[in-house]
Amino acid sequence: MQPDARKRFNTSFTVDKYQALLDDVYRRYDHKPNFRIAETPVFIGHDLKERLFDACHQISSVIGQKDFKAKTELSLQDSYLVPGEDEHTTFLQMDFGICRDGDGNLHPKLIEAQGFPSLYLYQDMIAHMYRRHFDVAETYSHLAGMSSEAYIELLRNIIVGDCNPENVILLEIAPVFQTTRIDFLCTEEKLHVKTLCISDLKVAGRSLYYINDDGRKIPVHRIYNRVIFDELIQRPDIKTDFLFTSEWDVEWVGHPNWFFRISKFALPLFNNDYVPKTWFLKDLNQIPDDLENYVLKPMFSFSGSGVIFHVNRDAIEKTNNPANYILQEKVKYEAVISTPNEPVKCEVRMLLLWPKGTEKPFVVNNLARLSKGEMIGVKFNKDKDWVGGSIGFFEE
Repeated sequence: MQPDARKRFNTSFTVDKYQALLDDVYRRYDHKPNFRIAETPVFIGHDLKERLFDACHQISSVIGQKDFKAKTELSLQDSYLVPGEDEHTTFLQMDFGICRDGDGNLHPKLIEAQGFPSLYLYQDMIAHMYRRHFDVAETYSHLAGMSSEAYIELLRNIIVGDCNPENVILLEIAPVFQTTRIDFLCTEEKLHVKTLCISDLKVAGRSLYYINDDGRKIPVHRIYNRVIFDELIQRPDIKTDFLFTSEWDVEWVGHPNWFFRISKFALPLFNNDYVPKTWFLKDLNQIPDDLENYVLKPMFSFSGSGVIFHVNRDAIEKTNNPANYILQEKVKYEAVISTPNEPVKCEVRMLLLWPKGTEKPFVVNNLARLSKGEMIGVKFNKDKDWVGGSIGFFEE
């Protein structure tokens, strides 16, 4: 998106360099991610950077309001209500499609917000890999005003805190098979915490523990939660004595309730130029005539399942439970990244943190996803190149 940096990168690009980057990642962790790593990072100029940061500020200011919990109380489902919720979320992500405004300028539009941790450690690692194998100018950074060392230390303070790392676990469902396993490996490498399947978490009264590689019982004092309830519902084969809804003598790092509060459920609460028009379907007084410009989304779904991109009146009228759906104005992605063949659309996920004792969340890192298809995602980009997961480098 930044023309000079883009031209410089494309001119020096070779398939051999790209393959060397992939091989470097695979060797470092003895693992090949089952998502596609894109050939290129994204170069984000000053103007778009300012708009992305302003969008995060405006949206997070709503999340930080005193009545936000009251407004999102209905997002919590009794059967998945976890005790011990903290004052505010620890992790916050915002996905923005890169579009053009009426004046032709690049402009971010919110796709989704999420109160749940994403690839915080992997994104730092892959940024360094792009730098190692390609020519990325020092005037660009993937981090917001800090070094990688300071960034890792910040994450260590938030996730591990004053605990012994062995008493902190990253909790998932069958982590070996997760698409995001590469991030778990990066987290283990940098923070020395244990990645644990929910089925391996043991119960003793109100206490939790796991059995380490030496056969010792290791108490769990903190849980860095990566379990998504939508997936847990679909895995009745997972057997465990641990229940999220019980009281435990542990501290949540990323309390599970924020997954529901800051989700599609919150989108109608945001009202600014960076957010497409969004309504709770149950509150929609009149169905728009131009439904081709809208998308129908279930508020609680895993990895985009159940989203209807081509909406018609019949789809809306046949919705079984309107209270669980939103109608959102379509975001028209612009193909803004030039490649050796066709240009690429881009989505930027801004990664924010909100440590305890701080006034508000702040941007720390980002994630980029590139697409040549109708939408962002693997199924729209089969057999295509210059697509997949990436990182944004901001012009400083």
